[in-house]
Amino acid sequence: MKTILEVLTSGSAYLTQHGVDEARLNMEHLLAHVLGCRRLDLYLRYQEVLQEIDLRPLRDLLRRRSEGVPLQHLLGTVHFLGHELVSDHRALIPRPETEYLVELLIQEVTSGKRSIPASVLDMGTGSGCIGLSLATAWPSAEITLADISEEALDLAALNASRLNVKNICLRRSDLFEKLPGRWNLIVANLPYIPSAEIGSLSREVRSDPKSALDGGIDGLDIIRKLIAEASQHLHSGAVIVLEVGYDQATETEKLFRMCSYEHIRIIKDLSGIDRFVSAQWTEPVGNE
Repeated sequence: MKTILEVLTSGSAYLTQHGVDEARLNMEHLLAHVLGCRRLDLYLRYQEVLQEIDLRPLRDLLRRRSEGVPLQHLLGTVHFLGHELVSDHRALIPRPETEYLVELLIQEVTSGKRSIPASVLDMGTGSGCIGLSLATAWPSAEITLADISEEALDLAALNASRLNVKNICLRRSDLFEKLPGRWNLIVANLPYIPSAEIGSLSREVRSDPKSALDGGIDGLDIIRKLIAEASQHLHSGAVIVLEVGYDQATETEKLFRMCSYEHIRIIKDLSGIDRFVSAQWTEPVGNE
């Protein structure tokens, strides 16, 4: 029999040997998951002796984590802006950069810089993390969650049910193909990894659907198409905000300028990387 501290120590060493980053943190999450407690509670239970019934499922989780299965998939959920979302193979794992983007959007409304948009489109919604977070923050807005993947939409629907969100609709569409109408805000975290770089991504990232990663030769194929088509689906004065790759913001800004968008901004993420690009569409007089 081993104490919790001994299990944490040996498990962390095992994960480290198998190339898992932040091995101790991973181990704490896995053990807390098995014991059904908070991770911080482990510190108060260091000398507690674990039984075989606890160690058996933990060994399986450790093996799978050492093989590159993402921690979020093993836990089954991920926390995003205070919400617990189901996370699995059906969609991109929500990441801190995207969480920060949603925080910025909400803060702009809270600070009075912008009013709550009447209609919002979360394009390429995946797990629904963007659209559902905005829907809970802005209950008066009508939020559309769109994705080309039926599996991703099923996951988003599950998360919507868990959060009891009502002011949304889900649509399956290849970009705007089956999305008539216009919106006041479009937010998108679309695939932006260059095809040739997919194979060099970490084991964990490669567990995400390839369709959620692959952005074509330069990573901007889908983003380029979205920018070109979006103006037909934005009210005059509406805003579009995109999350892009670490070296794609400048090129994305050029794409917006080529398509006559205005008030284009590049926004840094918490790591100081140019990660988000926003632009405003002004409809030519008489065309709205």
